[in-house]
Amino acid sequence: MKSSAPGKIILFGEHAVVYGRPALAVPVAQVQVEVEVVDSPRAGILINAPKINLHAELDALPPDHPVAAVILNLFATLGIPVPASGLEINIASTIPVAAGLGSGAAVSVALIRALALHVERSFSNEQVNELVYEIEKLHHGTPSGIDNTVIAYAKPVYFIKGKPGETFKVGKPFTIVIGDTGVPAPTKETVGDVRRLWLKNSSDFESIFNEIAQLSLIARRSIESGRPEVLGELMNQNHALLQQMTVSSIELDRLTEVARNAGALGAKLSGGGRGGNMIALVNSSDAETVAQALISAGAKQTVVTEVS
Repeated sequence: MKSSAPGKIILFGEHAVVYGRPALAVPVAQVQVEVEVVDSPRAGILINAPKINLHAELDALPPDHPVAAVILNLFATLGIPVPASGLEINIASTIPVAAGLGSGAAVSVALIRALALHVERSFSNEQVNELVYEIEKLHHGTPSGIDNTVIAYAKPVYFIKGKPGETFKVGKPFTIVIGDTGVPAPTKETVGDVRRLWLKNSSDFESIFNEIAQLSLIARRSIESGRPEVLGELMNQNHALLQQMTVSSIELDRLTEVARNAGALGAKLSGGGRGGNMIALVNSSDAETVAQALISAGAKQTVVTEVS
C-alpha cells in the first residue's frame, strides 16, 4: 500500500499562531513524502527512510522516536496489536528536513494513511490530523498544529490554535519562490526562546502578535478576493516583525533582500526561523530570475510553487 503527503509553507502568522493568532499556510505539492507498506517474508518490522538515515527494526527504536511513535499510536488507536513480523515500510521524501516545509508532519500523514490502508482501515482527514498533532508534540514541544492541519487536508488553511482549521479558496493563482538557506531550522528551540522573551516582555510581544494577526487577516481576504499582489508588502511587514522577535538570521535576511532586489513583490522567512526557508511572492514570469538570484546568493535549493 502506498500513500503520499505534500510539504507546506506558512505564508503568514508563524510564532504568533502559538499565542492564539491566525496564520495562513498552503500545501506545496512540488515536494512530497511517499510511504510504501509491503508484506515481507523476514521477521520483524523493517523501516527504511534514507532521507533521515534510518534503517532499523521497529523494536530497536525508542517508543518516542517520531516514526516509531506514529506506528505505535496508530495501532493503539485502532485497538489492534502491532504486527509482530512480516512488514517493510519504505519512506521516501523530497522535502528538505528541518527547513520549515513540514517534513515531519508529512511523514506522519503519509505513514498513517499507508498503514491504515494496509490493515484495511480508513481515517478521515480530521482523524489523521489529530493523530499527527500528537506526534508533532515530539518534534516541536508546543506546536501550533498548523503543519499537521494543512498537510492532512492538503488545502490552503486559515488556522487558529485550538480551533478547527478553515480551508479557503484562492480567488486568483499566485506564484511563490521558496529559498532554502541550508541551515537547519531549530524550531523547538526557537519556539522556546520566543516564549521566554514573551514571558519577560509580554506587552511588546502581544503588540507584535496583534500586528501579525492583522496581516494574516488582510492576507486571507486578499487571496480569496483575487488580489494576491497585495501579499508582497504584507510579507515585508511580517518579516520585519519576525526580526523584532529575534527569529530571523543573517542568511534569511540576505535571501529576502536578494529576492526583493531581483524583482519579487515581497519576501519573508517562513516557519520557525533562524534557518530553514524564506519565501518570495513573484510574478510568474519572474520566478526563474528570482530563483536563480537566490541560488547565486547562497540558497541551497529553490522550489517554485503556484498556489491555486
